[in-house]
Amino acid sequence: MPSNDKVDRLIDRLDGILDRVEHLAPSNTQAPDWSSAYAFRWRKRRGGGYIQAVVHPHQIRLDDLQGIDRQRSELERNTRQFLKGLPANNALLWGSRGTGKSSLVKALVNQYRGEGLRVLEVDKNDLIDLPDVVEGIQNRPERFLLFCDDLSFESDDSSYKALKAILDGSVHAPPENVLIYATSNRRHLLPEYMSENLDAHHVNGEIHHSEAVEEKISLSERFGLWLSFYPFKQEQYLEIVGHWLKSFDVRAVDSEAVRAAALRWALARGSRSGRSAYQFARDWAGRQGLG
Repeated sequence: MPSNDKVDRLIDRLDGILDRVEHLAPSNTQAPDWSSAYAFRWRKRRGGGYIQAVVHPHQIRLDDLQGIDRQRSELERNTRQFLKGLPANNALLWGSRGTGKSSLVKALVNQYRGEGLRVLEVDKNDLIDLPDVVEGIQNRPERFLLFCDDLSFESDDSSYKALKAILDGSVHAPPENVLIYATSNRRHLLPEYMSENLDAHHVNGEIHHSEAVEEKISLSERFGLWLSFYPFKQEQYLEIVGHWLKSFDVRAVDSEAVRAAALRWALARGSRSGRSAYQFARDWAGRQGLG
């Protein structure tokens, strides 16, 4: 018979193994209450993933978005087609930071949630789970935007292949109730190097890109709708500042003091973006409230 000490050590080891196995096992998280929210996100826990309702989504409106009328009109049209069951495209919103790419997607969901539009955010690191994400919503009556924010990949990152497959590259067609809207600072989502262009060559007067360039282009071109966002000019920036100051009930938004302070704010951050304008307006409104 083994001694009591050996039995105790064996039990302790078994308990440790059970703890580690339990930690790795997928959690038995229930499906979300679809009627309680219109914004959701994909979360990971104990090796498994699940859909979680967002309790406090960002309450931005389409009317709050200034200086991007063309982009707003195009994406809103595409979204309305999607809601009506008409053909619509996956969309890539790319360009300068802070110019309203993510806010536009959020505002569209806020605008059309009453018509069944929902958003499900998937982090870049979880793109490998896209088949599981889609499986969880493909039979729902709602229309889902899979939202990938600030999307970019490094040259040695292979997770973008999961995105390529779900966009247009798998034998399994994407569900009819799902579109992918992604934002990025990069047009082709992957870093581009001058050396890669040196491998391009001419054939009968046509330019043939290198394999590295073709691989990068092949991802972004799977998005049927491209929308470009550019830095705001000074007057556009000041108009956005004025809009947000009015929303905070600040008076004399066109005063020279406000104008000068807003420009100094942008200069200090090196960016005349919508985000900078909003942050300045919050700061200025808060200072005025303190007296």
